[in-house]
Amino acid sequence: MRKNSYNDEELLEQIQLHRDAAAFTTLYERYWERLLTLAYIRLQSSADAQEVVQEVFLDIWKRAGNISLEHSFHTYISAALKYKILTLLAKRKAEQARSSLLVQDEADASTEQWLSYQQLRQELEQTVQTLPEKCRLVFRLSREKGMSEKQIARTLNISIKTVEAHISKALKTLRTSLQHLHSFFLW
Repeated sequence: MRKNSYNDEELLEQIQLHRDAAAFTTLYERYWERLLTLAYIRLQSSADAQEVVQEVFLDIWKRAGNISLEHSFHTYISAALKYKILTLLAKRKAEQARSSLLVQDEADASTEQWLSYQQLRQELEQTVQTLPEKCRLVFRLSREKGMSEKQIARTLNISIKTVEAHISKALKTLRTSLQHLHSFFLW
């Protein structure tokens, strides 16, 4: 008797009793295209649909000895496909949730860094405002305008040694004032 003439339940019995590969192949050929179509409609992914259908058939082969049908094989394989699809969708949803949390954590860290930076700038500006006027001017020309000591000396008509002294005083004041910020290297 040819395997194609067996009904689904008889084929499953052949697989259960004899690990009959020909019976398995016949079941596979009867159902794979239908299952693949159903899986694709639900998952909208050819690769995912193929994976889910392969898993269903792999489970049937592995668990054949433990399968007991309450209804028809068709009902069994349809339910197996449904559960594989639901499992995959739940996995996708969990991955999206984890990904979303990761993006949120990155955004929170970014906001925290921005706020820390803003706080540092504010504290820096407050400290610079406490410097004597000439020292503050030299410091701003050096750090904010990017002028060299020689250019500052020429612009303000003072000696280079005076410029160096003002910059040293400003940096010392800033380091003392902001020493609680160990992670930033000011200069």
